[in-house]
Amino acid sequence: QVQLAESGGGLVQPGGSLRLSCAASGSIDGINYMGWFRQAPGKQRERVARMSRSGIPDYADSVKGRFTISRDNAKNSLYLQMNTLKPEDTAVYFCNVPLGRTIYWGQGTQVTVSS
Repeated sequence: QVQLAESGGGLVQPGGSLRLSCAASGSIDGINYMGWFRQAPGKQRERVARMSRSGIPDYADSVKGRFTISRDNAKNSLYLQMNTLKPEDTAVYFCNVPLGRTIYWGQGTQVTVSS
């Protein structure tokens, strides 16, 4: 079992920034990719970004140039720096770890971009 705990969400004005964190614990040996997904009301969950254990990032087109994913393998943690936030970034953001045949999810953290 892998437990994931997100933090860092909140309310921010358009153009503002937030930094999300995800801490992994439990049976974490063998984790390669860690990622961030988001789900807005009435929409499907979508991948925002992911990073391999070796540090190779991959971003959705909608966030390229604005969001930066990073990870600290020693701390089993994943981060998402979100800059120039837009109202359409409003969603619940989930940390995601695929491991073997199982996909683990955190409980999610709400990000609201509004004036």
